Parts: sequence; structure tokens; C-alpha cells
Amino acid sequence: MPEKEPREKKGFLQAVKEFIYGMAAHESTLVAMKSKAGLEHLLMLSLYGDMLGVPMPRSYYSLRLLPYLAPGITGWKRFMLREKDFTDQDFFD
Repeated sequence: MPEKEPREKKGFLQAVKEFIYGMAAHESTLVAMKSKAGLEHLLMLSLYGDMLGVPMPRSYYSLRLLPYLAPGITGWKRFMLREKDFTDQDFFD
């Protein structure tokens, strides 16, 4: 039985930490993640927009960044080319 008490105390403290995080910082974390994703999509569009049909001149720097950004190209293309509806918009942001 003595082993169970520290585990319960640890679980309670973890629950309190998560509750305080949810009240204080969760929304700002979501906004930061959303803005980071938007900037990443903009970077990919400015470097590799020619993959989607946007006329962009190929530059030396886009080729230098290609090995680092290559793993995310398929997901980025899928995101950019998916059908969007007007109900997908966030009107309250």
C-alpha cells in the first residue's frame, strides 16, 4: 500500500498542472502552432510553388533547402490542393 500513495499524489499534481496549463496557456499555444503552420506553408509556396503551377523562378537557395524540406512536400501538396469549402473558414480568429 505505501507504493500507491506517491503514485496517487503524483497523479493529482499532474492533473493540477494540466488544469492550470489548460486555463492559462492552451489557447496561446494553439495560436502559435497555427501561425507556425501558416508560415511553413508560405515558405513552401514561395520556394516550391512551381510544383503547384505557380510560376516561380528556381533559385539556388531553394535547391539548397530541398533536402531539409523534402519530407514535408507530399503533405504540403495534399494540404494546398485539397478542396476547400467556405464552411472551412475560421470566422472567429
